[in-house]
Amino acid sequence: MPNGNLSNDIRRIESTTMADIVELRLREFLKKKAFKPGDALPKEIELAEALDVSRNVVREALSRLRMLGMIESRKKRGTVLAEPDIMGGFERVMDPLILDQKTLQDLFELRLVLEMGLADILFSRITNKDIDQLEQIVEKEVNKIQQPFRLKFEVDFHSKLYLMTGNDTFQRFQNILLPVFEYVVKEEQKLTGKAKVGKVTHRDLLDLLKKGKPEDFRKGMKEHLSPHFERVKKRTINR
Repeated sequence: MPNGNLSNDIRRIESTTMADIVELRLREFLKKKAFKPGDALPKEIELAEALDVSRNVVREALSRLRMLGMIESRKKRGTVLAEPDIMGGFERVMDPLILDQKTLQDLFELRLVLEMGLADILFSRITNKDIDQLEQIVEKEVNKIQQPFRLKFEVDFHSKLYLMTGNDTFQRFQNILLPVFEYVVKEEQKLTGKAKVGKVTHRDLLDLLKKGKPEDFRKGMKEHLSPHFERVKKRTINR
């Protein structure tokens, strides 16, 4: 008889609770009936009868949808479909202290890619006021060349870039990823004693915004973020 760990050879049955199934059925129902934000859902007792489950199970499933921001309670209307809040769920769980290292690194890489893609939007929406405000941020930097590295200046400069896009989702996403960025950079400083910076500084990036083209800024941003991309490469090689 073959030896070995039986649990490695047989695929386990996934544990699905009644509330899981009811939550899925409710999602399907909302899609099938093309519910729109503000539309009232049937009462708990009606849902329980239609699904042939207890009201407690329905209540738990509805509670999950409420936590996801999909439904909400309104006075005199009961439970209604909510206006989707794409970022709400992320904002509630985005805490570096409760995320594993792989997830933190994945999110950090996502931010790098986002910042590489800001160029065209920035150049189409930048104003003289934006330039003045970036100038003020750069003027505060030590020696104006980011040496030594200061996390505050990095956050201030890049946060302003996101704000300049005028895109609310971009800004919220940046706020969500900011704690991850700060956490990863601080961990890097603990390991190496300092955080590396690219040859292209904030001053250089500002000059590219003033006089360059989107492609120039994109290349400059890549060089500015190059120490972080190098770390990404090392991670890939060591997998």
